[in-house]
Amino acid sequence: MNEKVPVLVTGGAGYIGSHAVLALKDAGWPVAVIDDLSTGFRFAIPAGVPFYEGDIADAALLARIFAEQGMGGGTGAIMHFAGSIVVPESVENPLKYYHNNTAKSRALIASAVAADVPHFIFSSTAATYGEPRESPVTEQAPRQPINPYGMSKLMTEHMLADTARAHPLNYCALRYFNVAGADPEARSGQSTAGATHLIKVAVEAALGKRSHVAVFGTDYATPDGTGVRDYIHVADLAAAHVLALEALIADPARSLTMNCGYGRGFSVLEVLEAVDRVTNLKLERRIESRRAGDPAALVSDNSLIKATLPWTPRFADLDTIVAHALAWERRLCELRES
Repeated sequence: MNEKVPVLVTGGAGYIGSHAVLALKDAGWPVAVIDDLSTGFRFAIPAGVPFYEGDIADAALLARIFAEQGMGGGTGAIMHFAGSIVVPESVENPLKYYHNNTAKSRALIASAVAADVPHFIFSSTAATYGEPRESPVTEQAPRQPINPYGMSKLMTEHMLADTARAHPLNYCALRYFNVAGADPEARSGQSTAGATHLIKVAVEAALGKRSHVAVFGTDYATPDGTGVRDYIHVADLAAAHVLALEALIADPARSLTMNCGYGRGFSVLEVLEAVDRVTNLKLERRIESRRAGDPAALVSDNSLIKATLPWTPRFADLDTIVAHALAWERRLCELRES
């Protein structure tokens, strides 16, 4: 069993980051959070977890956190989730994405190197592949992002690879496919107002928070004409991060870049049918034009992560993902009313 080193989670008050905090805490890792709360929520951080409100590019703050949390000097790890994630917004405002996702990641990596924090887990994305020529897509597929969001993440992957060659730091970049669902115990979930994630939008519509669900494009080269995505439960994704950290600690000379998905895709219409089944409702669909920067299909080849980590997904079922998202949406209503 690896030593459980202190872990700093950036963006730990956000959707995926908060689930990583839960997974770490549940497994007994010392964990702290830094988040500027621009999109995250203080209530998403479990009681007893040290919290620092601030910017990941604030070198002085990071140095203080490392000292207070017993990190640096060859011990500790960073799980980096902080950043901007909306693809259409990245097309409209690319400099925001290169600032938040690339420039600030560069500053964070520099702080890790300066303090000699040896392990770094990076929240990357399948958007680094752009429009893949083959599906499922492997890690060896060409990285040709078609939007600034994907490019901003790919640039950070390159920075990590170059830094790992020059300094005593190893890293794991996990390329997520479509993250969905919520903590099975309803301790956290997707809480952002105006979120663009399909399952989040659909369960909001099911609870009357939205009048309809927009279907962006029905003329893609897919079986039913709508976009196909590989939906991964956020709790399974968080578990993969903990296992990746254990792998980095076990072999400090090794860095990893791996897809994180289930290897099966569902179309927009199939997802909405699942929401109808789980809620026993019929959501109103409205057909709209394609969104800028959206590929027709993104489905993972997950054979590498399964061969590398002892990762066995627990929630690889679309209806389960929807049910957990729905339960969190109801819980969120209670939180906001209290």
